Parts: sequence; structure tokens; C-alpha cells
Amino acid sequence: MVQITLPDGSKREFPGPVTVAEVAHSIGTGLGRAALGGRVTIGDAEPKLVDTSYTIGQDAQLAIVTAKDKDGLDLIRHSTAHLLAYAVKELFPDAQVTIGPVIDNGFYYDFSYKRPFTPEDLQAIEKKMTELARKNETVTREEWLRDDAVKFFKGIGEDYKAEIIASIPSNETISLYREGDFIDLCRGPHVPSTGHLKVFKLMKVAGAYWRGDSNNEMLQRIYGTAWATKEDQAAYLTMLEEAERRDHRRIGRELDLFHFQEEAPGLIFWHPKGWILWQQVEQYMRAVYRDNGYQEVKAPQILDLSLWKKTGHWDNYAENMFTTESENRVYGLKPMNCPGHVQIYNAGLHSYRELPIRYGEFGQCHRNEPSGSLHGMMRVRGFTQDDGHIFCTEDQLQDECAAFTALLKKVYADFGFGEILYKVATRPEKRIGSDEVWDKAEQALMHSLERTGCEYEVTPGEGAFYGPKIEYTLKDAIGRHWQCGTIQVDFSMPQRLGAEYVDANDQRRTPVMLHRAILGSLERFIGMLIENHAGAMPAWLAPEQVVVCCISDPSADYAAEVAASLVKQGFRASPDLRGEKITRKIREHSMQKVPYILVVGDKEREAGTVAVRGRGNADHGVMPLDQFIARLKHEIETRA
Repeated sequence: MVQITLPDGSKREFPGPVTVAEVAHSIGTGLGRAALGGRVTIGDAEPKLVDTSYTIGQDAQLAIVTAKDKDGLDLIRHSTAHLLAYAVKELFPDAQVTIGPVIDNGFYYDFSYKRPFTPEDLQAIEKKMTELARKNETVTREEWLRDDAVKFFKGIGEDYKAEIIASIPSNETISLYREGDFIDLCRGPHVPSTGHLKVFKLMKVAGAYWRGDSNNEMLQRIYGTAWATKEDQAAYLTMLEEAERRDHRRIGRELDLFHFQEEAPGLIFWHPKGWILWQQVEQYMRAVYRDNGYQEVKAPQILDLSLWKKTGHWDNYAENMFTTESENRVYGLKPMNCPGHVQIYNAGLHSYRELPIRYGEFGQCHRNEPSGSLHGMMRVRGFTQDDGHIFCTEDQLQDECAAFTALLKKVYADFGFGEILYKVATRPEKRIGSDEVWDKAEQALMHSLERTGCEYEVTPGEGAFYGPKIEYTLKDAIGRHWQCGTIQVDFSMPQRLGAEYVDANDQRRTPVMLHRAILGSLERFIGMLIENHAGAMPAWLAPEQVVVCCISDPSADYAAEVAASLVKQGFRASPDLRGEKITRKIREHSMQKVPYILVVGDKEREAGTVAVRGRGNADHGVMPLDQFIARLKHEIETRA
């Protein structure tokens, strides 16, 4: 007998081994038809996502996976990637398939083909995918010997696939999935049949090097999206349209904030208005440092390679570092600020009474990101981190982590982000430090979130090489997620670099080091702000807060006087004294997303008032200048 325990605690018994599909049908025909896979747990093992054809031969826990589950959506997307490859081979038999993983909101598949795919090709491929899906062909899993699989794929001209299989250890099981005339290498699982793939769309073609190496052939990567329902896909496509409208690169050009050019890949040219925006963000964060016990510091841009070797960066991060040489010495351009902060800490001897010591820096860093991954301000090679490091005792660790989370919540709310997702990233395979140290660090982070009432997700293996971390992810105005702040516990680097303090018993001890950032890269965060607000920055951040427009020449002096008064009181204001029609002036400044446009004519000049227009054509009426100033001050002070 095989006993299956379901998520609600109920149990079902079967006379012998039973498939996931059979269990689903035993619960109900509706569930049997909807089942896409299962999560099987045997004993104390981790749950395993499997096909519906998977046979359970012993007592186990089972959750049936449908399209309503996240795992179910991943199964749909993974299977749709294979459907894409199937369709390409049907239409272009000479094309070679390579890899096709699931990504956020969809999938892609890389192909080698003699000519570029055209938009018309994409339409034909999508049509063929629909035809194949409607045939509802069964998707079956097969297990092969590695050498037999290599021989098979070489025999059908799939050299890339043969190369992938040949790189797999010979003692591992090779699983292939077959649907109709198409067979592909895959660990699986997959949906039971192609008929479950009903809602998908091909999005674009891009270039991608084989195995990510620029020395290899450039392949063609076809991106697609797939969903459980038409409504979900329609909502996603609408979101993409809105994201295009909000693209920070386009808005940056339109509002004259910054630009990029080929002579400086991954670097930003800040224009005057863009730099004002930058300064508002930096000055706000500088006040956060001041008000929360941080001492601002500044460490060198380059450090001798020997220091990067001591910290472990050179062994674990060398491919991302820029280097330079001088007088037979090799230096690393800093990709992060932590080693410099340890040197500042080490410049004096510290007592336990001084801890925690909190350092903050607006540190300019450089990372040698691949050119293909660069994306406006969101992925750059040169950036500034609002980087901080806290040196504390083990006893202070949880308090510091909890206080940081509370601070971070307030900062994000001030910038207009109300929803935060929390993830604890645990030890990766490539790491420094003992398992005992990692246990302490991971538990400290989890307990600090639990203390502050934050629900969190654990992401195994995603920690930094020197310690686990909490990742703070923001949800923006159109529902996209942005991983932003982080706090990382590090027992190893302070010890490697000789950081010490004197404890209550006059003994030398090594402090715990917390690496923390709230905004992360200021460049990326400003890009997020621009997209979140669609360029219409709140008054406290706007590069230009007020424009004063005169209706005619006689009121020009008054407009200039009003603007000068605003500037004198610390507002970012300017007069528009051009002889253009007032409607044109209002339209132009509205397109520049200025929070307030003040219109003055003869009546306003005589009465000492201003006609106030807010963004979105909001008419706030005529009011005394002092009343407007009080309104604007309140809006800025409360960061409304």
C-alpha cells in the first residue's frame, strides 16, 4: 500500500505505486484535467516538483500543481519555451536549438540560424505554436544514456545540444522530453500535453553569445511571454506599454536630465537639471546618516591588489573588477566600499563602549559589467552607492538589523514606495567562513525580520560569498519589483583584515561587520524614481519646483519679482518672461512636468497674488503669494 498525504492533511491509500495524475483524478475529474504537475515530499527530503506522469512508490506528501500556482505558471512557461523550439524546427529545419529557460514573466530560447529572424518570422512561428498546441500532443519524459544522447543529437545536426549533453557527467541520468516529432534535452518537469499551452506571445529577437562568451558565435534569442489566462496576459502587455511610456531613458532625454554615449559605455553624463535631482536624493540620504548615528567617511578609489586578495574579492569577483598599474604595482578600482571602511576602522583602537560604529559613504564604484547587460541607469559600470558599514558585537547584531529595517521602511515611504518584499539569501556554494559562522549569521537576519513583524522568503544559495543578506525589494506604481536595499552579515572580512575592539575584560575581539545599503546604486534608484513617478517628481525632488509665467510684457517685472522671492526663500524657481502666448508657456512647462506654474497678469500684479496651476491641469485658483509659499513649504516638508 502507498499512502498519499494531501495539503489539507487528508490521506489516500493506493494498492501500489501511483502516478501524480492518478492521484489528481482520484480527488476529482476537474482536478485531474487541470493538473500540470505535483510537489512530492518523501520523508524529510525537500519537496520535488515533478511531472504528472511521475510514479510515487512509497508513502509521501503530495500537492497537485495547477495553473493557479506559481510553480504551475513556471511549468507553462518552461513548456512554452519548448513549444517555441518545436515550432522553429517545423518551419526552419536547418535551425539549431540551444537553451531555453524560464525568466521573469516569460521565457526565451536561443537558436543558431543562417540568417536573422524577421518580425514576419516571429508571426509565423507564433502561428505554428498555436497549431501545435491545439493538437494537444502528449509530452513524455525519456531517460537516455549520455553517450547515446550525444550520438543522437549529433546525428540530427544539433551540435550545440550534443555539446551540452557531452559536458554532463557520464554517471548522471539524461532526461529528454518528446512531443510529437520534437525531442529536446531537459530536466523537466513539463505540462502533460501541449493543449495546456493556450496563452502566449512572442515579444522580440535579440542577440546572445553561445554560453555568454563573446568569443563564441552570436545566437538569436527569441523572447516570449506565457500566462494561465488571457486576462493575465492582457494586464501584463498593458503594463509593458505603461513601462515604455515611463522608460527613464526616454524621460531623461525629454526632461533634459542626462544622456549616454558610445564613448563612455555604462556611464552617465548628468545635465544641470538631472544633477539637481541627484543632489536632492544625496542630501536627503546625508540627513538620514546624520540623524541615525552614522559618521560619513570617504575611502580611496583604488587599492593595491594585495588588499583585494586578503578580503577574498580577487578570488571571487576578479572578472567584475577593473585594474590599473603604476610603478610595477597592480591596483583594483573599487567595485565596493567595504575594504576601505575596514581600513578606516583599523586606524584606531576601539573599545566595546564605542560600538556600534556606523560608517556611511557615497562611494563611487566601478564594475566591469558585460556590455550586453548594460541598461540605461539600471545597469551601469560606474555608480555611487549609499554604502554603509556597521561594526558591532554579536550581542548587538539583531538590534542593528531590526533598526536598519525600520529605517529603510521610512526612507522608501518618503520616496513614494509603500510596498516592500523581504528575502533572506543564504550561503552560496562558493563562500568563505565556517558553517558555524554562517548558521549564526543566517539566524540573526531571520530573527531580526521576525522581531519587526516582516514576513520573508528564503532564497537558498543567493547570499554573498562572505555572508548572508536580507534583500529588500520595492513594488512600483505599475506593479514591477525592484531589488534595492540590502543588509549583509559578515564575520569573515573583519577577521581577515585584522579589525578588533577591546571587550569588557580587556581582551581583543573581532567585531561583526554589517554591510548595508538603502538605495543601493544612486543611479539605479533615480532611474526607478523617474519610472515610478513617470518623470513627474514630487515637489521636494523636482529639479524645478515652480515656473512663474507672465501673461504680457507689463506683468513681466512682477513675474521676475515673484520668482526672485521664491528663490530667496530656498525654492527652485524661475521666471518665463518670453513674449509667447500664455497657453503655449503653460503647455511647454506642463510637458516638463513642473509641479507648479504660477500665472501673473495685471490683476495679480496689482493685488500681489498669483494664479496657481498644478500638474495635470489642476487649477488651484488665485491666492496671495504668502499663501502659496506656505502651501509649497508644507508639501516639501511632508514630502507629499
